[in-house]
Amino acid sequence: MLTELAETVDPRHTALLIIDMQKDFCTPGFGAEQAGRDLSMAQGVIPHIARLLDAARKAKMLVAHVGFSTAPDHGSDSGPWLAQRRRSTFSSEHLCITGTEGEAFVDELSPRAGELVVRKRRYSAFSGTDMDLLLRARGIRSVIATGVSTNVCVETTSRAAFELDYYVCVPPDATGSWSRDLHEGSLANIRHRFGLTPTVDEILSGWNRAPQPGETR
Repeated sequence: MLTELAETVDPRHTALLIIDMQKDFCTPGFGAEQAGRDLSMAQGVIPHIARLLDAARKAKMLVAHVGFSTAPDHGSDSGPWLAQRRRSTFSSEHLCITGTEGEAFVDELSPRAGELVVRKRRYSAFSGTDMDLLLRARGIRSVIATGVSTNVCVETTSRAAFELDYYVCVPPDATGSWSRDLHEGSLANIRHRFGLTPTVDEILSGWNRAPQPGETR
């Protein structure tokens, strides 16, 4: 059992998940802003996620870019899903249509060769994807969930990861929502039941103390 932050986020068994940092969710002029969503938090987390991503790459950690993808002409929309999407706050049934510019990841966090890219049709990165298999095949025990929105895809992914017996970390300054209250509420829920909520600086400090690949202590 891992109890300390540094051992929980040890780069040798931890994956960095970057969730839904896509133009339709994060970039002015695209889908979410057109639906009335405040993008200030989504924009604000980009530099913090970029710091984690840079450090993860230097530590040769597993990085997974998770992107929402809606099939054209409602090809991936069930009745319950579509009905709720049409009721959802500051959302749209037309976000991240497969193959559109809005589906693309923001430039600052673009995937590199060798990094995982996982496309999902629902809120959780584990729902209908091979995420669990990809992580287990690489010996991953812990995940750091970053991105948007804290109260939807980040929390849903974190819950699913915990139920699959992964250690979960959700850094408050590397996740965002359109509502500060919803953001804080989800973080409180995660802290109470599903994982840790260390800051980016606390995670980076843990990485600095952890053995590097091939090193023993």
